[in-house]
Amino acid sequence: MVPEFRNEPLTDFSVPANRQAMLDALAKVRSELGRTYPLFIGGEEVMTEAKIRSINPSNKDELVGLVAKADQALAERAMQAALKAFESWSRKSFTERARYLFKAAAIMRRRKHELSAWMCFEAGKTWAEADADTAEAIDFLEFYGREAVRMGEPQPLARIPGEDNEQFYIPLGVGIIIPPWNFPLAILTGMTSSAIVAGNTVVLKPASPTPVIAWKLVEIMREAGIPDGVLNYVPGSGSEIGDYLVDHPKTRFISFTGSREVGVRIYERAAKVHPGQIWLKRVVAEMGGKDAIVVDSEADLEEAALQIVGSAFNFSGQKCSACSRAILHKDIYDQVAARVVELAKSMRVGPATEPDSQVGPVIDESAYNKILEYIEIGKGEGKLLAGGGKAEGNGYFIQPTVFGDVDPHARIAQEEIFGPVVALIRADSFEDAIRIANDTEYGLTGSVFSRNRDHLEYARREFHVGNLYFNRKCTGALVGVHPFGGFNMSGTDSKAGGRDYLLLFTQAKAVSEKL
Repeated sequence: MVPEFRNEPLTDFSVPANRQAMLDALAKVRSELGRTYPLFIGGEEVMTEAKIRSINPSNKDELVGLVAKADQALAERAMQAALKAFESWSRKSFTERARYLFKAAAIMRRRKHELSAWMCFEAGKTWAEADADTAEAIDFLEFYGREAVRMGEPQPLARIPGEDNEQFYIPLGVGIIIPPWNFPLAILTGMTSSAIVAGNTVVLKPASPTPVIAWKLVEIMREAGIPDGVLNYVPGSGSEIGDYLVDHPKTRFISFTGSREVGVRIYERAAKVHPGQIWLKRVVAEMGGKDAIVVDSEADLEEAALQIVGSAFNFSGQKCSACSRAILHKDIYDQVAARVVELAKSMRVGPATEPDSQVGPVIDESAYNKILEYIEIGKGEGKLLAGGGKAEGNGYFIQPTVFGDVDPHARIAQEEIFGPVVALIRADSFEDAIRIANDTEYGLTGSVFSRNRDHLEYARREFHVGNLYFNRKCTGALVGVHPFGGFNMSGTDSKAGGRDYLLLFTQAKAVSEKL
């Protein structure tokens, strides 16, 4: 019997043995930088002339790896391999498929620090952020494996005389997995393993900035014995193979995490029925947020300031759940703002591989330039209180930046920046703060700091987000604890890491037999 699910513990790097283990893992990974990685299609490694260059965002001169780049012909080959594998994989029991996930989780646990080290180099994740990413990836494997076992059990139905009735779940078909770069192992693993354990086969197009860590998942699944064609790995450009795979008549579903712009485009394209297509494609999309932390006049102000800073600047604000707006009651605005500024200025910006770095780089030059442009916009929309520009280093480093007295309708208060920038907004009352918090096109996460029970209950009803937290940060959702997904333009409210999630990759079949 499978033991009850428990979240993977985070590593305490203040313990000398743990710190040394991570240093050893970083040294190992550093010795492997610059290697070349193939595609993986139908159980075969395929090398191409065209390559994706993966660069260390903490050191722009350091090559993490070269990864083969697929074209449409290879994308079609991956689709055919997935279709063929679906015939047998879909007929395995949920429990049998779950065993592959449990095996992969065990392998991942043994390689935990190595995987985290790869993310320090390739994604610019600090030690703590990378460790949490790896732990979450393990959690997804363990949790979805257990959910699959549960889904395979007899489903309860009302009984009537003279009939034998049952309902069970069957997989959909071939899915396209398009994960993000910001949780390049955790979300990648969750999106891929959930579809696979439900009985589907997949074509995985990893994010272009982080294809090497995606290859590491392929290695792990291969070691776990996943059959050929169940998981096909085809890095490539969205315009060349992404659109092709989304449009493909044999694509049954698309699982996407990324920007609003790309998510909406996928949703629109998937709605079109192509010749030879006999179903409506299913889209599971998580598309970002403009998340707010509300601080009431009756609150622990020190804790609120600490959590605003942590939610806004950990991983340089590159989380769809990151706090990009802090909405402060006018009576405590000045006090909280001053403490947020003090904390932001104290944060150490540096290479993600260094143990003392608190804020690493942003992911690449495009993101770097976009965030700096928003900072310039912010200088005209609010009062610059901290940061406001580049940080030192041969990487994409940006200072933790705080703007004060920002209008709720300013661009920096409405548009997703995806960087280490937070806008402080003054509210006249608690109700006004919730109104401001809701006044965006997104609805992913939010937090409220208050000691007033009536205010918390008001927020419980009126704060329109998929993940709402009281008296804690708005980041750090745990698998099985905080099912994750948002409203409005934040996506389809998929609730990753929750008991409903596998339903998105299955369809229910009812069978009745007259006795």
